[in-house]
Amino acid sequence: MAETHEPKLPPQAAPAPKAAPAPPVKRDKHDKLASRESVWELRRALPKKWQLPFTLALPVALLVIWFALTSGDKPAVGPLFLPSPGGVLRGLAELFFRDQCTAPDSCSIWQSYLLRCIWASSVRILLSFLLAAAVALPLGILMGSWEPINRLFAPVMAPLRYLPISAFIPLLILWLGIGESQKIAFLFLGVFVYLLPVVETAIRGVPDELVQTAYTLGASRFQVIRTVLVPAALPDIFDSFRVMNAISWTYVILAEFVNAPAGLGYMIDLSGKHLKTGEVFSGILVIGIIGLATDWAIRGLNRALFPWREGAA
Repeated sequence: MAETHEPKLPPQAAPAPKAAPAPPVKRDKHDKLASRESVWELRRALPKKWQLPFTLALPVALLVIWFALTSGDKPAVGPLFLPSPGGVLRGLAELFFRDQCTAPDSCSIWQSYLLRCIWASSVRILLSFLLAAAVALPLGILMGSWEPINRLFAPVMAPLRYLPISAFIPLLILWLGIGESQKIAFLFLGVFVYLLPVVETAIRGVPDELVQTAYTLGASRFQVIRTVLVPAALPDIFDSFRVMNAISWTYVILAEFVNAPAGLGYMIDLSGKHLKTGEVFSGILVIGIIGLATDWAIRGLNRALFPWREGAA
């Protein structure tokens, strides 16, 4: 009788062990999710409970060192070289109240010497910035959109960013004199040479897929520039205004060293010549505060105008 072979069935696989439930994630009043990873992880956002301590650590340490070096009857560093924080505040008060009352019966806050200097410097920066933007924006768009135009202007424009702008002061005095036009022209150059390559780079950084899609939909060259290139590049261009703002407040000091009737640079230069170190530090402090305030305003306006931008919230 023939021997029959029954087919062997494969053994059944053992059931997989159930995964252990994940431990509950701790929550606290500061963070939505408290991360167990180190705060020193690369490019990781700092938890909210650590943001304020890390922000204040270095300023507080520098302020303590400043107090330690300048306090007491015999400070380690004399007031002529490094005034105390109190001396800086006194210098700031003197600058603010100087020339405020021109007559016994008239006293206006807008007659303050410090406010008049702030106003003069701000007007120079605003005018020069508007002029630089009026030239750099259209030229940068053209250079970023058409390579022939870029090849035409690049040999002249590219080297300008590597030249020391302060070296143009003698030439501007020779060409424009020592009046207000010389200061505006100097600040214009300081902003223009840095703003132009930013605009060109932002236009070139727009993805080519967007341009080809616009061509497919029947857009002309100028329509592509108006509806694709400029709107896509505008957030980066606007964000660069923060850097241009910092450059303007840096160069305004140099611009006002030459025959300025008023201005923060003139005020600092005059105080330095009279060895009033406290007032010099006060002027530097005022410029720093104005720079931070305008930077905050530009950043907030950028978020309001371009809320879709990554990281704008």
